[in-house]
Amino acid sequence: MPALMPTEHSGRIAWLGRVPHRDRLEIDGEPVGEMPLSFDGLEGEVHAGRTRPSCARVLAQHPRGTEIANTRQIAIVSVEELDTIARGLDVERLDPAWLGASIAIEGLPDFSYIPPSSRLQAPDGTTLVVDMQNEPCTLVAKTLVEQIGDAGKRFKSAAAGLRGVTAWVERPGTLRIGDPLRLHIPNQRAWKGE
Repeated sequence: MPALMPTEHSGRIAWLGRVPHRDRLEIDGEPVGEMPLSFDGLEGEVHAGRTRPSCARVLAQHPRGTEIANTRQIAIVSVEELDTIARGLDVERLDPAWLGASIAIEGLPDFSYIPPSSRLQAPDGTTLVVDMQNEPCTLVAKTLVEQIGDAGKRFKSAAAGLRGVTAWVERPGTLRIGDPLRLHIPNQRAWKGE
């Protein structure tokens, strides 16, 4: 049995984007027509690079600012989960750019809970490795307050467990809107730490 098993589950890329700079404390994402990826991620994206300074998410492992491998090159959100968050905020919709997303995917159920080390693979072989669930952050909440008003202040609670995942590029290539991404999952039982 292979260590990574292809599943019958595929999602479709509904949106592609990038965050070109961090000049302010808010997220300023923008849509892109296609996503040429290297081992460093998407050129011109603030999350690109093979390494990054450690942040609040890994303070238990590394002092802030320590150079570590960049497993957060790509932020992937689910269209269906964005709709759930929008309903929780009583707004019509959430633009993936407001969340600093790289990819919005549709058609993969329970997306934010796909296992770490899963792969999302395009037909041409372009492959992303899922690192872990992406936690709601205060920068997104600030952007949402600008875009949708006071409802944005409730983003962190409305988005808990629905913020998607972060990923890194295992095999470079170009992603395009409409491309399917097939889910491959690790062949292992759940951890039974006691």
